[in-house]
Amino acid sequence: MILSTPGPSSAFLAATKPSSPFPRVSKLFFLAPSHSLSSRFRSSARRSTAFPGVLSSLNLHAMAELVQDKEVFASAEVDSSKKKNRTRSRSFLDAATEQELLSGISKEAEAGKLPSNVAAGMKELYQNYKTAVLQSGIPNAHETVLENMAVALDLIFLDVEDPFIFSPYHKALRKPLDYYDFGQKYIRPLIDFRNSYVGNVNIFNEIQEKLQQGHNIVFISNHQTEADPAVIALLLETSSPHIAENLIYVAGDRVVTDPLCKPFSMGRNLICVYSKKHMNDDPEHSEEKRKANIRSLKEMALLLRGGSQVIWIAPSGGRDRPDPLSGEWFPAHFDASSVDNMRRLAEHSGAPGHVYPLALLCYDIMPPPPQVEREIGERRVISFHGVGLSVAPEISFSEVTAASENPEEAKEVYTEALYKSVTEQYNVLKSAVHGKRGLGASTPTVSLSQPWN
Repeated sequence: MILSTPGPSSAFLAATKPSSPFPRVSKLFFLAPSHSLSSRFRSSARRSTAFPGVLSSLNLHAMAELVQDKEVFASAEVDSSKKKNRTRSRSFLDAATEQELLSGISKEAEAGKLPSNVAAGMKELYQNYKTAVLQSGIPNAHETVLENMAVALDLIFLDVEDPFIFSPYHKALRKPLDYYDFGQKYIRPLIDFRNSYVGNVNIFNEIQEKLQQGHNIVFISNHQTEADPAVIALLLETSSPHIAENLIYVAGDRVVTDPLCKPFSMGRNLICVYSKKHMNDDPEHSEEKRKANIRSLKEMALLLRGGSQVIWIAPSGGRDRPDPLSGEWFPAHFDASSVDNMRRLAEHSGAPGHVYPLALLCYDIMPPPPQVEREIGERRVISFHGVGLSVAPEISFSEVTAASENPEEAKEVYTEALYKSVTEQYNVLKSAVHGKRGLGASTPTVSLSQPWN
C-alpha cells in the first residue's frame, strides 16, 4: 500500500490545472446494522485529526483518473437544511444543576436511548471537564462547566439518536447552530493563556496575505490531542482570524466513530480519510476504505484548484506519544511519502503553493493513551494548562534538495528538513511553557508573543 515516487502524470497535472480563475473561499459509537461502511466513513468525530500516511497508500495515477472526471460529488458539502428535521431533547438543556444534568444521562440510558457505555463516557467526560475547568480559577467556573457540558451532552445525545453524516470534504457548520463557536467556548477554559505562546506571528501574517492573493498553504505539523483544531484556532483568533476559521484539517479515520467527539468535528473544515494504520483492522472493508480515500483526495485536489486554501496535515500518522523510557514528549516522525505527495498536490494545483512547518504543544490538556489503541473508547483525561503554537518560514523543495542525487533521496531530505524545523520550534515552545521561561525562551528563529494581550 505504499505509493511509489514517480512524478505526477500529465493527466493528473492537467486535471489539477484550473481553466478559469476561482473566487477566494476559504469512543464510543454505535451504528444500526443497516449503516453501510460508506455512511460510517462519512460519520465523523474529533478523535484524531491526523492522517496516518493515507497519501502514501494511494496511487497518483488512480487519483488522476478520478480528478479528470467532470463529476463533482454532490456530497462534497453537507447542506444542513436538507438533513432530517431533528427535535432537540430537553433532558440536558433544561438542566439547572449538576445533579439534573447527570440524572438526564441516566434517564436517557434507562429509556434505551443511550447505550450504557456511551452514557458512562458522557458522565466521565463531565467529571473530567469539571475538574479541569475548576483548576483554571476562572470566575463562575461552575456555571461555565454546567453551560458548556449541557450543550455538549445535548449534541452528543442528538447525534446518537440521529447520526450526522459527514462528506469526504466537510465544511464547518456555522448555522443554525454555530458548531465552530461551540468548540471554541468548550476548549477555551482549558487553556492557560497566561502561560501560552505563539511563535512567529509575522509569518502567520505573511500567510494570510498569500491566502488573500489566491495562494494555497499547507501546514506540515505534529499532532498532539483531540483538541488540536480548537487549540490552534484559539491561539490564532486574535492575530490571524482568517486562518483560525478557514483552516482545513485532514482528519484520520478514527474521527468517524465517536459521538463524544462528533459535535466538535462538525464545527471544523475536514478532509476525511482512513488511516493506513487502521486500513486492515477489518480486512473485509479494506478496499472500500481505499476507494473512500481516493474520493477524499479528489476533493482536496478540487479545493486546491480554486486557490486560497489552507490545509493542516500531520504526516506522522497519529498523535505524538511520550518516550516509554524517559516519559519525554516529542513530535512523532513524519512519513516521507505522505509529505512528498502533499507537496506535489500543492505544487500542481494551478495556484501558487507553499509548505510551512508548524509545531504544536498542547498534550497536557487532553493527552492520548500511552499506546495506539485499536478499539474505540479511550478515556478522556482533561487538564487546564498552557499551550503553544509556532510556524517557521516556508521550506522550498528545490532549494533543500538541490544536492540530492535521486527522487527517493530528495523526498527523505525534504521530509527531514520539515521535521527538524517542527522539532526545533517544539523545543522552544516546551522551554517557554514547561520550562517556565515564557517569552524569554524566544530564539533568533522563533519569536514568541501573546497576541491576545
